[in-house]
Amino acid sequence: MLRIFDDRVSLAHAAAELFAKQAQLAVSARGRFSVLLAGGDTPRLTYEQLSREPYRSNLPWSEMHFFWGDERCVPPDDPRSNALMAYKALLDNVPVRPEHIHPVRCDRSPQHAADVYGVELAEFFNGEAPRFDLAFLGLGDDGHTASLLPGSKALEESLHWTAVAKRAEENFSRVTMTTPIINQARLVVFLVASIGKAQVLRTILDSSADKPIYPAQLIKLRSGELWWYVDSAAGSLVASSRLDQI
Repeated sequence: MLRIFDDRVSLAHAAAELFAKQAQLAVSARGRFSVLLAGGDTPRLTYEQLSREPYRSNLPWSEMHFFWGDERCVPPDDPRSNALMAYKALLDNVPVRPEHIHPVRCDRSPQHAADVYGVELAEFFNGEAPRFDLAFLGLGDDGHTASLLPGSKALEESLHWTAVAKRAEENFSRVTMTTPIINQARLVVFLVASIGKAQVLRTILDSSADKPIYPAQLIKLRSGELWWYVDSAAGSLVASSRLDQI
């Protein structure tokens, strides 16, 4: 499903409403809500909305568990940290239990961080097939999502739930969720804004090629739903036939 909003602010409002609805449904059905967070400006706006009323006082925060789709292996107080952004925008401002927050800890090597996170996921899901209730994902200008980067060996991972990736021009590595675990989610929502994403988004949504061009095209859910929330700039090149009227 694709929804196009006037701007990134209205997109963030809608994403916050969706988060609230999915959280309430999950807690009612299964007793807890597990969500995969994304980094970036558009998710940040969504988290800021959730930190305010009416969400702050009316959601089952004590039954929520927060994970990250990827993390840069930088110091925890580094502005590039996805966890730091989420803490400032949301988690420090709502009554979530500290033990229900599951950041990637890069205190040793990136591979160690990825391995430890994989163990934490296995423990959380009690040996069952990991299935997040909601996964927020972003989309890079190069078609990457999470830290599934073009040309990375992480794209080939078919067994492990976490992997290490790195850009040649960056002085840090990244830990990322891999497609096997993302594709098992109940609902994945891409949050995409800005004209810089328009061409990539059109290619992803309109492409009929058998072989994926961009990493984001590897997100093909096994039994869940895949939604796209985009602003008018990002969606400006998408064929009108792709639009779902809801």
